[in-house]
This record gives sequence, structure tokens and C-alpha cells, in this order.
Amino acid sequence: MKALAEQINELDGIEIYGRVVGVRGLMVEVAGPLHAMSVGARVLIETPGKTIPCEVVGFSGANALLMPFAPLEGVRRGCRALVTSVAGAVRPSVGWLGRVVNALGEPIDGKGALLFGPSPYPLRNTPPPAHARARVGAPLDLGVRALNTFITCCRGQRMGIFSGSGVGKSVLLSMLARNVIADVIVIGLIGERGCEVQEFLQDDLGEAGLARSVVVVSTSDEPALMRRQAAHVTLAIAEYFRDEGKDVLVLMDSVTRFAMAQLEIGLSAGEPPTAKGYTPTVFTELPRLLERAGPGTAEQGTITGIFTVLVDGDDRNEPIADAVRGILDGHIVMERAIAERGRYPAINVLKSVSRTMPRAADPAYLPALTRARQIMATYADMEELIRLGAYRAGTSPEVDEAIRLHKPFEDFLRQGKEEATSLAEGYRRLAQIVASAETER
Repeated sequence: MKALAEQINELDGIEIYGRVVGVRGLMVEVAGPLHAMSVGARVLIETPGKTIPCEVVGFSGANALLMPFAPLEGVRRGCRALVTSVAGAVRPSVGWLGRVVNALGEPIDGKGALLFGPSPYPLRNTPPPAHARARVGAPLDLGVRALNTFITCCRGQRMGIFSGSGVGKSVLLSMLARNVIADVIVIGLIGERGCEVQEFLQDDLGEAGLARSVVVVSTSDEPALMRRQAAHVTLAIAEYFRDEGKDVLVLMDSVTRFAMAQLEIGLSAGEPPTAKGYTPTVFTELPRLLERAGPGTAEQGTITGIFTVLVDGDDRNEPIADAVRGILDGHIVMERAIAERGRYPAINVLKSVSRTMPRAADPAYLPALTRARQIMATYADMEELIRLGAYRAGTSPEVDEAIRLHKPFEDFLRQGKEEATSLAEGYRRLAQIVASAETER
């Protein structure tokens, strides 16, 4: 009844509308009562065959500038543009678990209508105040050995997966979705290839993974506004479950496509391009989105965020990757060279950082972890000479040890798609490898 009462209050008492006066690319110009059209307001353009939802993104002279949530075919000069008072919000509930929705919060899985919750969650919500937020919690078991041991993630932490295309980000996300110890998983597929959505849901996520997940999908062929909004919907759903006291894991693939959508919107609105063509609002919107993940207040749960970043040309210092790395609490680097030699997940643990380490690591295994990093770093420094055959065995005891342990460490970091390893088991196996080196010495 509360939900019904709130929806009744949202109904407009009078109709306010303008008229379409121009279309430029993705932008629609509407003349009419500008006092009723604020930035972010929803407008419905009525065409003979359909109604196209739009959002006000700016103003030019006496006209409002709108971006559409759907293709603009059928729009012509003089079409009526109905201004609505409905705020951008979704009404999640526990009944959304196991469902697939689009950027408007509508079901797209053919399983019938959604069960809406009593309270709306704004798409552009603000995070809890910094002084009221709890600290990050205990280590989170991700089920992936390389992450659990060398790049331990805590509840409420935000991590980025940085890699080029085709290096295995999606497979790593599917491993996390199936194996992580969390109450609820919210997955945002932003700008995803349409042919891969069903493959991810059925093969990678599976029935068990989907049962505790909510999946938000916006494919690459959808308008920029839909792709941007899908990211906000993902965080809004996560905030609902966080407020219910749940430990939530958000998996978003990818932040780069969110930034590209914002770039399209900014350029269409007349923003000047800055760093490598990106508009200023791209770097304003990134922290507004990513800061919503993290621990809630003392009475709330947590949102642990893992966001993928598709680096341009494998350049991890390009503008989006650099900006995201400065916002998040750690970064996981995946390298094409590691994938090409057949080791998956292709994580370079020496270049990856968790900002909660070493506090998050088990103190009993911290010496073994530090020693393992030293040995792996020694091999990395000498790798070219070793592969060329220029290193002579016996020249350095440290290098000889690194060569001897290279295969055991590679086997430890290699993990099958269906395999899961707990935090305790990962530390134990790593300690055994390091102990064998000390015994041989």
C-alpha cells in the first residue's frame, strides 16, 4: 500500500508539454515551458507509432536539449514532448534476485513482472557521509587464489580490473560471481556485446550464481543514455540490499564503456573535448559513480565493488584508467603476455595492488607471502636473460631459487574456470611452496 500511495503521488495533476523544433545527431531540441524542464527531468516525445523517453541534459537559448533512451526514428518537427514529474529511480526488492533487467529497471528475461519494493532509490544517489561510514571489513573470500593471497580484498573495498580486450576479464568476473562469499551479487553489463549476454548468464554465471544475483544489461547498440543509466541502476540496486544489512558484491563490466557513453552525451551537448578527446563531465561522473560503492553506516551492510577497465591499446596510463586507479582502493592488472603463454587468470600479481594490504593478510602467513613476492620479483628481473639462455646456473643462489620455484608459482596462480579455492587453503598452499624452498636451501 505504501508503494501504491507513493506512485499515486507521483501522478501529474496537469499536463505540461513542449514541441520538437530540431534534431541534431543524438540531440533533440524542444521549445516550451523551460521552467518545468530541469536538467535530469524526464520527457516523453510522442510519435505516431511510439513514445520515446528522453532526459534533459542541457539548454541552448530558448530550447531544452534532450537525449533519448531509444532510437529517434519517427521523430519530426512539431512532435509533442510531454514533461513528466517522475524522478529517475527504481524500486528494488528481494524479488529481483535471479532476474535480468535493463537500464530502465524493466525485466528482459521473460520471467514476468518484477515485484517492486516500497521505496524508490534514486539513480543518482549520494553515498553516505564520509564521517558516518564504517571502515572496510574483514577479508572477503573471492575464491580465486591469486586474488585471495597476493591482492586480498576486504568487505567494502573497491577494486579495478585493468586489461586489454580478450585477456580474460569476463571469465574472471564469472569466477568471482560463482565463488565469492557474499549475500547478494549485482552485476552490471555496460555496453556488452549482445551475443555474449546469454552465454554469460547460462555458461559463466549458471543457475546457482544467478539465483543470488541481479543482472543489469545494456548492450553496445543501445543509446548512450541507456548505457550510462545502466551503471547508475546497478549501484541503486546494490544500495537497496546494502540498506537491508546485506554484504553486496558489485561486478561492473565495464567502467570504460560508461565513460564512453558519457563522452557521447557530453559531445552532443556541446562540451569541449579535453584529455585525449574526453569531455570534463567524464571525469566528474566517474567519482560520483564509484564512490557509491563501499561500506555503509554502522547499521548498514557493505558494497564491495569490482569494476573492469578496458585499457586502450594495453596502455594502463591512458586517461580513464589513470582516473579510475586514483579513485579505487586497489587495482588488478591482467596482461596479454601472460594470457598468450596460457596461464589463466592472466593476473600480474607484482603489478597489482590492494591498498588494504598487508593489514588484510593473515599475519601467520605474511612472511611467506612477502618471501613469495621477493622470489617472483627476482625471476621477473632476470626473465629475459633466462629465456635467452644467457644466465649461467650457479651464478646467483637467489636466481637459481627463483628458476626452481617458477613452475610451482605458475601452477599456484593458474586456476580453472570451475575451480574454487578458499582463503585459508590458498595461504596454506603458498606457504608449502615457500617452505619447500627453505628446506632445499
